Amino acid sequence: MSHESSAFSRRSFLKVSTAASAAFAFRAVTEPMLAFAAAPGHPADAVLINANENPLGPCAAARQAVAGVTPHSGRYLMEATKEFSKQYAQSVGVTDEQVSIFAGSTEPLVFTVRAFCSPRASYVTADPGFEGGLFAADRAKARVVKVPLTKTYAHDVKGMIAAAPDAGVFYVCNPNNPTGTLTSHSDIEYLIENKPKNSVVMVDEAYIHFSDASTAIDFVKAGKDVIVLRTFSKLYGMAGLRCGFAIARPDLLEKIHNYGGFNFMPVTAIAAASASLSEPTLVPDRKRVNAEVRASTFAWLDSNGYTYIPSQANFFLLDTKHPAKEVIAAMAQQNVVIGRVWPVMPSYSRVTIGTSEEMALFQQAWQKVMKGSVAG
Repeated sequence: MSHESSAFSRRSFLKVSTAASAAFAFRAVTEPMLAFAAAPGHPADAVLINANENPLGPCAAARQAVAGVTPHSGRYLMEATKEFSKQYAQSVGVTDEQVSIFAGSTEPLVFTVRAFCSPRASYVTADPGFEGGLFAADRAKARVVKVPLTKTYAHDVKGMIAAAPDAGVFYVCNPNNPTGTLTSHSDIEYLIENKPKNSVVMVDEAYIHFSDASTAIDFVKAGKDVIVLRTFSKLYGMAGLRCGFAIARPDLLEKIHNYGGFNFMPVTAIAAASASLSEPTLVPDRKRVNAEVRASTFAWLDSNGYTYIPSQANFFLLDTKHPAKEVIAAMAQQNVVIGRVWPVMPSYSRVTIGTSEEMALFQQAWQKVMKGSVAG
């Protein structure tokens, strides 16, 4: 097994576009920055299935809450942020001191890397995996260790440990972005129990609500060296409103706070997230809707002989059979914008699960492109 030390890969990511380079300069690279840097221009009516967004948007209760709080948004409403933070802690079964609120989950990801990585403490991630931490590690002048996924597209936790005895952060995205595949709870436990001393395991659960995965929050409750990231951007449909959490022991959160602490949050985000959290059927209902559209899409791909990696998230990797960048360009000509390419898998593109109508348009465009009836 080869473990890439990332200098070439970092340069490749930085060349994605000037937008990505500008984001890197400010030390925080997010999913939308990467998604739209790879597809910078598109018509207003384009089918956008490239950024892992939820096409359903905020639920009705969240929209009503945003409208209700808007007349009061001339105030900071700090107490509302504190009360919501307590509400969230209670919802996941931890203490108030074990949660910290942020504008999405990328901020605590970056702050964790800055707090625990250095020229002497490496950043360890899967390949392919979400790239945000790579840029933060580069800014910290930390060695980046990219470990290939297993044959079942899970994180190779033993390989990650072996590759970086100097690790500062082990990053596990579960389900993994971009494959949508799961790493077992027992494998995450193995990583926690056998990692180098003074390192932390960061488990990014941005997409966990779409899956049947077990959360790593129980390791936080047990006092382990674990930081769990959560967001309202995905299943809750609040990507543009920005609300997320880091869940960890208070001493670990304190180290993160040295780089970005308890944030003043937009009052609209707090209102929408709080209302969403109070809707008891929201998560199971949206999980079911996504699963149904995903299953229908996979059935269509199977019936037409197209290859993909089965996913438990709201996206999947699709085999383009040709250089993926060419296929992405051809799909864009059909007014369907699909996701970007990871260097380790140059003939795969990540496709977000949209609405049934959007996926029908995707299928039409995909057939045209794959059958060669349109130019690449």
